[in-house]
This record gives sequence, C-alpha cells and structure tokens, in this order.
Amino acid sequence: MKRSFIQIGFFALVVIMISTGFSSKNGVDLSHYIFKEEAVCYNVPNEDEVVEESYDYFQLYLGKTYVGFKEAIGFKESQGRYRVINEYGYMGKYQFGKSTLKMIGIYNTQDFLTDTRLQEEAFTAYASVNKWILRRDIKRYEGRYIDGVKVTESGILAAAHLAGAGNVKKYLRSGGAVKFQDAFGTSIRYYLKKFSGYDTSLIVANRKAKVI
Repeated sequence: MKRSFIQIGFFALVVIMISTGFSSKNGVDLSHYIFKEEAVCYNVPNEDEVVEESYDYFQLYLGKTYVGFKEAIGFKESQGRYRVINEYGYMGKYQFGKSTLKMIGIYNTQDFLTDTRLQEEAFTAYASVNKWILRRDIKRYEGRYIDGVKVTESGILAAAHLAGAGNVKKYLRSGGAVKFQDAFGTSIRYYLKKFSGYDTSLIVANRKAKVI
C-alpha cells in the first residue's frame, strides 16, 4: 500500500511539472524557443541566378527511359522552359509551331503556354503521329548506320520532332544524302545521334492522335 501511494505521488508530481512547465502564465521564460525568421527560411534561386554548372548537382538521373527522352528533348529545345517563345514563333518546352499544334487539336496558344500538362500531352501526341508516319522506316532502318550514325527508333522520333516526319523519310531513304537543317543549323544527323537509344516503346503509333 505504501508503494502505491509513492507511485501516485510520483505521477502527480510529473503532471504538475508538465502543466506548469508549458504554461507561459506562470512566468516561464519561453524566449529561447523563438527563432529569427532568417534561421528557418531559405531562398530558392530564380532562373537568372542559377549558374549553368549547378545543373550537375540537382539533375535527376533519368537514363534512357521515356521520361529521360522527353526531358532531354525539352532541355535541348528550350532548356526546359514552358513559357518561352523563340524568335521564329516556336513555343513552349518542346518548341511547337502553330500549324503542328492545330494538327494535334490545340488552337489556343495562350492556354498552351500556361498549361504544363497540355504541353506534355502535346509532345506525346505528336510523337505518336510521327511514329505512325515513320513506322515502316523505323522497321527498315533501325540498327543500320547512316552517315556514320546508328539509327534507332528514339533518334528517328527526335529527328521528326525537329524536322518533320517527311524530311526524316527523305534523309533515311537517301542514305543521308538529302540533308536538313533548321534555322539554327541543327541537323537531322545530329538529332539521330544525340537522342539515340532511348526507350520509346511507350509511344503508341497513332495517325489521329489528338490532345483532348
């Protein structure tokens, strides 16, 4: 019985200590729990403050996955910026022209520029159309070497994004003799090489692919 009274007394003491220890009304000094704003806040650099070398520290490794394929093209086209418009009027992360957007069902370019989901879906839809147009060429030329570059499905689809499926067909079927360069001097051969070997099996060939 004596031991029970001791236990009850101990628990009562603990309860009193807790209730008084966390009550500022009893004159307990809580100032040492106050943090200055700069101690708990930090700033994220904006686009102008990020140096080029910092990308090596913060990039996720996506390898040769489909997401890696999309991100690599997006970075090459616009450094991954969704709202950019270049001097020739090409828009967004993947630098689409107005005629291409209309082909896949997008008519409001302002909405397109401000909707990141729409831009990602546009890339997939356009790749699906190009894969259907180039399906026979992918089957015929994949694994071959043209102008010193090994031809892969991902390289063909990337080149089609740059130059259009028709120009890629001409390039492949001529053995690299019929060349193409965009306004900045980027060639089909360059895209075939740079974007070689990615997994683009998730892209479904679809002649009528649209963004809904």
